[in-house]
Amino acid sequence: MLASQRQDRILAEVRAHGAVRVADLVEQLDVSEMTVRRDITELDRAGLVRRVHGGAVAADGGPGRPTDEPGFAEKSTWATAEKRDIAALAARTIEPGQAVALSAGSTVHLLAQQIAADPALRPLTVVTNSLPVARTLHEAAGGALDVILTGGSRTPSDALVGPVADTALATLRVDRLFLGVHGLDESGLMTPNLAEAATDRALLRCAAAVTVLADHTKWGVVGLARIASLEEVDVVVTDAGLPEPARAVLADAGCALLTPTDHQPEER
Repeated sequence: MLASQRQDRILAEVRAHGAVRVADLVEQLDVSEMTVRRDITELDRAGLVRRVHGGAVAADGGPGRPTDEPGFAEKSTWATAEKRDIAALAARTIEPGQAVALSAGSTVHLLAQQIAADPALRPLTVVTNSLPVARTLHEAAGGALDVILTGGSRTPSDALVGPVADTALATLRVDRLFLGVHGLDESGLMTPNLAEAATDRALLRCAAAVTVLADHTKWGVVGLARIASLEEVDVVVTDAGLPEPARAVLADAGCALLTPTDHQPEER
């Protein structure tokens, strides 16, 4: 296969999935890791993809460098159909009478909209460090929907983070955390914001179970700070575009997988 043909294949994968891993390309193209990295470098120089640790991401549609932190409005425009389906499926896992925590993130915000619109989920207590989530829930709040906002310092993604948020979360216990992430791979869950990573870890510590909401474009996207390992996650709600190698990694880590196409967790 010529270099131009390999690069066309790589570009097609990135455009289809938002991100691609070097290890997957090595298997698909039947070439060495060095050859794949060289092809990605050429595509990066041409401005067609962004080279990141372990692979490549779309040049114009998603996060690139590990320190990039897109704003909430920008993130809300990515993979919108998939995010809506993920949020609707996640809402069906909530039971009335529970206390749940919702992190920051555009997909989690869509889950908050589902909660706000569904009286069948009352009574419900929601703890959140997200300003958009809190705003959406407060607008729908009644006597049976309690919303607890942590406080803290605001990030570009409209999350409240830092010591104030972390201290508030240390005193709370919830049945389940619904966590949005910047990216994930076999090394775990990631974000570009160090303070947000610390507050996300505080959210994990206060939850009896953890559900991650992540569309397929998040797989292989890196961030500066690691939030947690995959082994700390109980369920990942994603979409049908998640590649099979990623599904295998999640299964090996003990994560149950929910997608809108099957509505059922895969075997651990």
